[in-house]
Amino acid sequence: MKPALLGRKIGMTRVLDESGTAVPVTVIQAGPCTVLQVKTAERDGYHAVQLGFEDVKPHRSTKPLIGHAAQARTGPKRVHREVRCVDAAEVSLGDVVTVELFEEGAVQYVDVTGVSKGRGYAGVMKRHGFGGQRASHGVERKHRSPGSIGGSAPLGLGRSVRKGKRMAGHYGHARCSVRNQRLVAVDKEHSLLLVRGSVPGPNGGLLYVRQSVLG
Repeated sequence: MKPALLGRKIGMTRVLDESGTAVPVTVIQAGPCTVLQVKTAERDGYHAVQLGFEDVKPHRSTKPLIGHAAQARTGPKRVHREVRCVDAAEVSLGDVVTVELFEEGAVQYVDVTGVSKGRGYAGVMKRHGFGGQRASHGVERKHRSPGSIGGSAPLGLGRSVRKGKRMAGHYGHARCSVRNQRLVAVDKEHSLLLVRGSVPGPNGGLLYVRQSVLG
């Protein structure tokens, strides 16, 4: 199984490397995750492992999910995630995987996926980095507006707004990933991963950490 875990973002701090340089890192509480299902190419057409993260009270789950978790001799989980495998997985149903998958030296770079911070309804300057209108005489209460949105349309289409036009709207709260982040340290005792740089989402947000596909 390729090293992969579900976890939550704790926050950011810094650590000192061998030369004494301060390295900014994100602390991630990763795992433990329970193997809820093992898929095989013979039965399902491909190899995969389904992980469950964080216990949840049965009355906050559903009967199908409770029965699904019972096959692995565990309680219902809050989050489920499937990890594709190239070959047959080395884990079995009901096994618990921890940060020991990310042994120091074996995995040097990781990809982190999460949901970015939601910023509500934002204008074009904040959402797309527009420069805005002139802040001089002749521009009255229009300094942060996008300006014309339908001009210079192709012949035959009239002054219509093209699909995908960058305009004001909902900003953030979208699934995104950062790739090739260096794994600085692994704390097996406290189930922590220290990843260089920032990762998507607020403190306490759900994250999916896996070995980098590029590294």
